[in-house]
Amino acid sequence: MRVDGTLENRSQPISFIDRLTSSEGFSMLFREGMTLVEDAAAYLDGEGREEAKALPRAASLAYAAESMRLTTRLMQIASWLLLQRAVGQGEMTRSQAASERHRVKLSRQDLASNAEVFGALPEKLRQLTIHSMRLQARVIHLDQLIYAPTADTFENSSPVGQQLARLRDAFSAGI
Repeated sequence: MRVDGTLENRSQPISFIDRLTSSEGFSMLFREGMTLVEDAAAYLDGEGREEAKALPRAASLAYAAESMRLTTRLMQIASWLLLQRAVGQGEMTRSQAASERHRVKLSRQDLASNAEVFGALPEKLRQLTIHSMRLQARVIHLDQLIYAPTADTFENSSPVGQQLARLRDAFSAGI
């Protein structure tokens, strides 16, 4: 709708993906991610270091491994969030971000392979780990939505897609 109240003829749908990185929802996700990075860093450099010293040897090794996985996961998340924020603020185009995206390795990580070992870790480390995994799952989902191949890409790269495009064109021409 125009400012004067009349309807505007739009032939293209609004892309919510293009508007995502400048939305309030993304801002909240960004703040959550950066706060989690700060909280984890403060914990691992302070209270966590002291808790790790008090652990038995096996639990201490599990703590070291889990804290490294946590740090890696959070750096992946932060890198992705910063890249998307640059797009939202107009510092990069979506295509530039897509070409830089290969440097950010978003990969799902499971909890420690042994639930008993994970349960022996300090509570704060477990909370940070679970929170980071939930946040990572949301980021991966958004990444897949943003960078999913478009219908045009599918139609141009697949014989089936090309046939579907021809059928669509044939039936829409008479309408």
